[in-house]
Amino acid sequence: MATIHRLEKLFRRAGGLDLDKTDVRRLEEFVRHKVVDLVVRGEANAKANDRDVVEPWDLPITKGLQETIHRFRLMNAELQLTEYLGGLIQLPPSDLSIGDETEASFPDIAGALCVALAESFKVIDEDLKNPATEEWERAYRLFDLLL
Repeated sequence: MATIHRLEKLFRRAGGLDLDKTDVRRLEEFVRHKVVDLVVRGEANAKANDRDVVEPWDLPITKGLQETIHRFRLMNAELQLTEYLGGLIQLPPSDLSIGDETEASFPDIAGALCVALAESFKVIDEDLKNPATEEWERAYRLFDLLL
């Protein structure tokens, strides 16, 4: 099954939404930015604790995001998006290292962000079937406030 079809299935299961090619590009951009945001905070936490390696516990994973990671893992057992999602992560240069365990967690975090995004569209508009630019912008603003 092609990656785009697996992403479409993920969004249908998580939020009952349809994705098109433009949506996939937006989704990839969203995931890249939000993972970087989490790592930036993780770096600050590692530095505050006088460490030069970002460990998983440094990332600001909320209870809600942790629960979403679990939901993503259940869906991903069939969809097999780990490699694709891991390939989306592009971290900027840093004076800190990313721990192996932290790096290994990125695909699950990215997947959870996809699930949370799909679910948030339904919070914004429960009748929504195919998010347009306006809905994507609203969702981005929500996540920027929270992550």
